[in-house]
Amino acid sequence: MADGNNIVKEKAEKFAIRIVKCSRFIRETKREYSLADQLLRCGTSIGANLYEAEFAQSKADFISKMSIALKEASETKYWL
Repeated sequence: MADGNNIVKEKAEKFAIRIVKCSRFIRETKREYSLADQLLRCGTSIGANLYEAEFAQSKADFISKMSIALKEASETKYWL
């Protein structure tokens, strides 16, 4: 199970890098600052919450962090 967790975190890191580049592109070429900022916030929050979940203080905290990561992924999909 730890290996699967590492794969998810690795994919989240790669996704965050792509989101940063996408956000920069939107900001520089389209001048859509609000969109770029929101995309950056929610797109990079996915990985942050996955990492926080790894050190959750309880099962409920773990579920909460994973749920937040899922919600942030959903929001990112919307903005994309």
